[in-house]
Amino acid sequence: MTVPDVTVVIAVYNTMPYLTACLDSLVRQTIGHARMEVVAVDDGSTDGGGELLDGYAARHPGLFQVVHQANSGGPAAPTNRGLALARGRYVLFLGADDWLGDEALARMVASADDWGSDVLIPKQVGVNGRLVPQGIFDATAASVGFEDSALAWALADTKLFRLDLIRRHNLARKEELKVYSDQPFTLAACLRARRISVLADYDHYFLVLREDRGNVTQRAGALDRVRGVAAVQWVAAELAAPGAQLDAIRARHFGWEVPQLLQEGLLALDAGLRDQVCEGVGELVRQFGAREVYHRLAVPDRVRLELAATGRYAELRELIAYEAEHGAPPEVSETGADGVRRRYAAYQVFRDGTVALADELFLLGEERAEVPADPEAGGKTGPPPPTLVQQLWRGAVPVQVRRRLRGYPAWRRLADAVAADGRNGGRR
Repeated sequence: MTVPDVTVVIAVYNTMPYLTACLDSLVRQTIGHARMEVVAVDDGSTDGGGELLDGYAARHPGLFQVVHQANSGGPAAPTNRGLALARGRYVLFLGADDWLGDEALARMVASADDWGSDVLIPKQVGVNGRLVPQGIFDATAASVGFEDSALAWALADTKLFRLDLIRRHNLARKEELKVYSDQPFTLAACLRARRISVLADYDHYFLVLREDRGNVTQRAGALDRVRGVAAVQWVAAELAAPGAQLDAIRARHFGWEVPQLLQEGLLALDAGLRDQVCEGVGELVRQFGAREVYHRLAVPDRVRLELAATGRYAELRELIAYEAEHGAPPEVSETGADGVRRRYAAYQVFRDGTVALADELFLLGEERAEVPADPEAGGKTGPPPPTLVQQLWRGAVPVQVRRRLRGYPAWRRLADAVAADGRNGGRR
């Protein structure tokens, strides 16, 4: 029997009506039916998807192989079953609610053959508002790595893989994962690949956000996401080279998936689950070296991560609630003895001795301080900039409130002390 150039594996579970567009796009592939095969695994669909697959197989004999099984609870098991049946030189995983451009397979196979690619990433675009990171698709490239591209942001299995690579390393999805089961698989393949390529000159793969938000990732629970990220980081710890390669993978997950767990939605969870999520995030930070890439993360993300890692769950909830209501905190700045002015995000926990988080976590930027000359003072330098104490006081207490508070002796003494701190340049 002739070996096809490419096998397309589709795991199907209740994806109607999107499944029709997916299958039609495969029928239209210009590579020709003789050079491809489709293995579709129906994971116990109840919306008529299984019957639709049987109809396509009957109308296109030799193109579609359909397997029916009881529902497994996630996409990993049907994907693995389809992969086990694949015969092509290459394999492409296609979401049952997604679809391909007509020339997609022909272009991918030709380029992978020309370049000797073990993994090839085709250009992908989102449909119905589906978020698809585009950094990796800046240009077509015969070879990319984690250190010199946005590869760490492209870990879905929506790629062309050389089947021999998968077989040699016994790669498969982790069936116990309800979400992100493709990322450990893809990461392992990329870290073992001799060459990873990008094909960015054609819209190959269209990822659809379902109107009912029924995509697997959209409906995953918080603890499922924690377990999924842990599985990816275990692969990184085992296979990635220390340094730039490992840091790129860490920075992606601790700069995106993990901080997403510590947003306003956390506050809506019941107390027990909320603490489990915080504990899980803290364990991820401590176990997988997140602190080593804090400098690559946004300030709100690294502050949240550190509060979770140090068990400061109450302060974490307060910070999330504050930003949900007020937005970003005020900025404050101070000039150090080294003449460098540093700007900080003045969260409630900034320089709170009971929490004791390092200033570097709050650092927004720094620059060499320059105090402009005051022409009216004969060219002498102007007054020093407000001290950190003054900025915190002014940023935290509206001016109208400050004026009213000065009517109380205790508050007036505090305000006078703040002013004196400014006149002394912050020195006591």
